[in-house]
Amino acid sequence: MDVLLVEDEVELAQMLADGLRGEGMDVRVAHDGARALELTAVTDFDVVVLDRDLPGISGDAVCRTLVASAHPARILMLTAAGTISDRVEGLGLGADDYLAKPFAYVELVARLHALARRPGAPGSPTVLERRGVRLDTARRLAERDGRPLGLTRKELSVLEVLLAADGGIVTTRELLEQVWDPYLTPETTAVKVAVYQLRKKLGDPPLIETVPRFGYRL
Repeated sequence: MDVLLVEDEVELAQMLADGLRGEGMDVRVAHDGARALELTAVTDFDVVVLDRDLPGISGDAVCRTLVASAHPARILMLTAAGTISDRVEGLGLGADDYLAKPFAYVELVARLHALARRPGAPGSPTVLERRGVRLDTARRLAERDGRPLGLTRKELSVLEVLLAADGGIVTTRELLEQVWDPYLTPETTAVKVAVYQLRKKLGDPPLIETVPRFGYRL
């Protein structure tokens, strides 16, 4: 796993980088947002561990830039602010996961491995196709019968999970774990909202079937 660690606290960054390298990860370190953007411009990292509170160019700005440029890296945001509103705001920027300081090192490692298992991770098929829907996972572009769909980051990930199932049922729990946060409860409305929006963008005839008490399939 190729990881970019963006953390302005030098000692903390060095400690985390050494630990992650000991886990077998290839880790680069940036201490500010400008350097992070320089590195991500030339390297397709698998995961970017991104502190929100950076000098100069903020972590939020770096996150927006990566999402807007369709950089393939998963983004794990770090912050000293751990309230629900902060978490929602961070995920709303397009981050894939969120971890509040102080955190347990073992949790960071677990979350990195979870992100690497999500759709789009190394080794996943580059192009997925089914029933006229085509998803280029490298460029993060989707179309139906040649019509661009203009999907958000989350909608792309939901579509990828459904396509990868090749007609099989994908449970709500599986979608939560692979696209959102494994610590969310199945009662959250995030999946329903994303599937609803995805259905609208896919258009008619409908492609996503709701399987009562189980989940969804395409």
